[in-house]
Amino acid sequence: MHFRARMCVSMLAFAALLGLAGTPAGAQGKEHVVSLSDLNKDAAQPGQTRQSNEEAVRTLLSSDQAQKAMKSANLDYQKVDKAVSQLSDEDLAKLAQRSRQAQRDFAAGHISDRDLLWIIVIALGIIVLAIALR
Repeated sequence: MHFRARMCVSMLAFAALLGLAGTPAGAQGKEHVVSLSDLNKDAAQPGQTRQSNEEAVRTLLSSDQAQKAMKSANLDYQKVDKAVSQLSDEDLAKLAQRSRQAQRDFAAGHISDRDLLWIIVIALGIIVLAIALR
């Protein structure tokens, strides 16, 4: 009888192990808490934000006023453009916010050509300084 008890316990333990081994395969078919598309969107967001910020700064720097300011300061647009891509995410975000605001104010007539020119000169100074401090 002692042999039968051992055999029963062994069989029950073996059956439990088989049951546990099959559980992860069944769990993989269930929906995850966060979908793969949500993870992909979250992963792409910083790159999209940086691209948008670079575009805002480059839009301001490609304006006629900015081209004149760079020419008077003997700055090459290509070098300034390259410097924009080297800015940290934080510096770029601040500069992009200021660029967007300056463009909105200028379009609404709240600032003059001269004021916009000063904003551009300051922006160029920030870009050059940020790159020089690296």
